[in-house]
Amino acid sequence: MSKNHTSKIELQVELDENRIPEKLFWTAEDGGIAQEEAKAMLLSVWDSNAQETLRIDLWTKDMPVDEMKVFFHQTLVAMSDTFHRATQDEKMTATMKDFCDYFAEKLEIKKQ
Repeated sequence: MSKNHTSKIELQVELDENRIPEKLFWTAEDGGIAQEEAKAMLLSVWDSNAQETLRIDLWTKDMPVDEMKVFFHQTLVAMSDTFHRATQDEKMTATMKDFCDYFAEKLEIKKQ
């Protein structure tokens, strides 16, 4: 019997005296990432027992609003891609992509 591989992803959050994130770092050694700094992160975990999504949404206090808008747009696009891979639901994926286009247009951001 072969041993399964285990991969670890680590998150580190440096907080100020008011517990507001000042710095975010992440490590994913299997991906060649070590203590990489980030300005924002969104993490969703599905709790099958409770049938609900658990979330961690963090951003540093110096995250620029214009970058946050682009971050959200790119996240929505990635979520629509993931939804398609997971469900093969072409119709809803197209609807989600339409919303992503609308979102970018209304925020006047260039699609990335």
